[in-house]
Amino acid sequence: MAKKAKTKTGNTPQIFAIHAPAAMTVQLAGDFTHWQEHPISLKKEMGGVWRTEVELPPGTHHYRFIVDGSWTDDPDCTLRVPNSYGSQNMVRTVG
Repeated sequence: MAKKAKTKTGNTPQIFAIHAPAAMTVQLAGDFTHWQEHPISLKKEMGGVWRTEVELPPGTHHYRFIVDGSWTDDPDCTLRVPNSYGSQNMVRTVG
């Protein structure tokens, strides 16, 4: 993934995307949204890819997608950690 320029706040824009052509809704939840308190809705694009851009501060961030109400892994994320629900959180490191 290409490096993105930092914003005035010191945050870096990060793209989150998932291929889910049959989905009706896709949301992004993570430590940066206080998980289910403030999930971010993704927009459906051509080819069934759902996408959003989020400005994140430097550090390590855990996240998951919620596809039609079901917690879903990011198939493109290779760095994962176990969570307390018996599944895994995806990990995104912002440099």
